Amino acid sequence: MSEPLLVDLSHTCHTRARTGVQRVVRSLFAALGNAAEGITFDPYAGSWRPLEGWEQANLAASSPAARRGARWPLMARFRGRARRLLQRPTAGPSVNPNAGLVVPEIFSPAVAKALPALSATLRGPRVALFHDAIALRYPELTPARTVARFPAYLQELLVFDGVAAISEDSRQSLLDYWAWLGVRQPPPVRTISLGLSPPVQVPPPPQSVSEPPVVLSVGSIEGRKNHVALLDGCELLWSRGARFRLQLIGLAHPQTGAPALARIRQLRAAGRDLRYAGPGSDAEVEAAYARCAFTVYPSLCEGFGLPVLESLARGKPCICSASGAVGESGRGGGGLLLDSLGPCSIANAISRLLNNPGECASLVSTARTRRFKSWPQYASELVEWINTLPRHG
Repeated sequence: MSEPLLVDLSHTCHTRARTGVQRVVRSLFAALGNAAEGITFDPYAGSWRPLEGWEQANLAASSPAARRGARWPLMARFRGRARRLLQRPTAGPSVNPNAGLVVPEIFSPAVAKALPALSATLRGPRVALFHDAIALRYPELTPARTVARFPAYLQELLVFDGVAAISEDSRQSLLDYWAWLGVRQPPPVRTISLGLSPPVQVPPPPQSVSEPPVVLSVGSIEGRKNHVALLDGCELLWSRGARFRLQLIGLAHPQTGAPALARIRQLRAAGRDLRYAGPGSDAEVEAAYARCAFTVYPSLCEGFGLPVLESLARGKPCICSASGAVGESGRGGGGLLLDSLGPCSIANAISRLLNNPGECASLVSTARTRRFKSWPQYASELVEWINTLPRHG
């Protein structure tokens, strides 16, 4: 890379939650290494600055939080307000005037308002990552605040010199929306599919022949992830005498995840073999992958669908959608792709793999032949594209 990059981490460095976007942000920043400087907009100081130690610790945390939202310690708020009150500017990022800017998060209105002042100090390209248009396509399954915010966010992306979409499905959704608005000269939008962290070799725990096979589903518990259909499909099988354990791992959204949480409580009360303890640490997720027979990712709509490829990279077949961005990830082999994600369709797919070990073994074999992009490869591909974009000044 010819010039350094500033990376806006304004949300991710203030939470230990590990939802999909935050995992992408952490992984990309780590892969960029010394070529990038992390920065944040400090709303209490009203200015941009480098990360402080507590923010760097949030980025490095491997254990997830039980909450999604950003949290600012009282002393950090006090320092920011004191700087603003005393009109003392923060040290600011060590800006090389030729630096570029990468905004990998779905930024807030406050950050959007602050970006022009930062951009004015830079000659390098300004690039945003675009994750998905789910708030437009499934507003009924999306938090109300996100739906209300999203149209403004999509228009704010027009000020960037380039947008890196994480899938072709996301890219086309963004271009279609801009075309609908009548935008004549949008910035270039390039599809750059995400990388994966290398699987940690965790030996599967000893399992008694009397223990049921484990069906695993990793992903935040929220409306669009379609867990209610998964749970209903599993209940169809349990009611017919099928023997298996369903394990769910993921942070629940308090609004859109409520129906799935209620169904989980109902099935547990009925004595079904269902395990859910919220989000898991990296080590707990790896152990769950090692233990399971296969995974299910029932999501209706994704920008990418990291858990699909993470499952396949660990040699575990994945039942998932055949359409959209998830279908893009699954088409390389190793998955059982479904045209419908209703309870009956999911139940039939689970039953098929439970009762046909030969087919499951064949999917395992195919998954293990696939090659997956690493995060350093993703970062290199992103930077290479950024360096082709026009510079300013």
